Amino acid sequence: MPLDQTALLIELEPVVATNLDRHLALAKEWFPHEYVPWSEGRTFDGLLDGEPWRPDDSKLPDVARTALIVNLLTEDNLPSYHHEIATLFGRDGAWGTWVHRWTAEEGRHGIAIRDYLTVTRGVDPVELERARMDHMQSGYVNVNGHEIMHSLAYVAFQELATRISHRNTGKATGDPIAEQLLARVAADENLHMVFYRNLLAAAFELAPDQAMRAVANVTANFQMPGANIAGFGRKAVLIALAGIYDLRQHRDEVLQPVLRQWNVWDRTDLRGDGERAREELAAQMSELETQAVRFEEKREARRKRLGES
Repeated sequence: MPLDQTALLIELEPVVATNLDRHLALAKEWFPHEYVPWSEGRTFDGLLDGEPWRPDDSKLPDVARTALIVNLLTEDNLPSYHHEIATLFGRDGAWGTWVHRWTAEEGRHGIAIRDYLTVTRGVDPVELERARMDHMQSGYVNVNGHEIMHSLAYVAFQELATRISHRNTGKATGDPIAEQLLARVAADENLHMVFYRNLLAAAFELAPDQAMRAVANVTANFQMPGANIAGFGRKAVLIALAGIYDLRQHRDEVLQPVLRQWNVWDRTDLRGDGERAREELAAQMSELETQAVRFEEKREARRKRLGES
């Protein structure tokens, strides 16, 4: 019989405690203010009667600016994310300690990226604030919020996807300071991914069929947490065209390595629905390969048409 949610919380508590200790031993203290070139800042218009923002203030390429805004708005919804995981995992014991530690670490990301963009005049601060208000008011609801294994599978993939997006965004800026900042953020995201990946690995040992079903379902319906940002679809296409985050990276650099860590293809402990879920997952990965190849061909044709290198 599948384990219910309470049983999963209890059974995984020692694994959470072990991986929390591991995380705290590896996590490095860092300070957002050290990654911001404060001397470049100057007063904006408004109450202090400074200089209004102009498009030519930004040194960032357009696509890097778009990616930074998407990444920042995604980080801004931290209160909703905290609510979702605190509701699911609870606020007591090792689970609760992790929830609060994760939230504290994630909080630095939005602080640092916003300060960098504001000081360097990388984006229009008025438009950014309006977008933040709109996005945060729409909130975030975890579609798997009632189910622990689905949620663990989702965040394992999502944290790795976020790491890759941050790292590639940093490279796309052409600014060594931004690249260093986003590499630091990405390092946090990688540790978060490992934590969640290890928890679901333990869940596979407890209930392999249940875990495989969760992985197959999440893979089939995966969306980044910022998918409800206004204009996200158009922005995601621009980001993909620039190679910051595309289907190939999603399949080969996010899904495939995590699935390999869980040994999904070689497991011998699956029965019934677990086997069916693995077959569905294999079909999904095959379809993603087809979609990735198709997108790459279209992107290459577009580059040639536009005379891009």
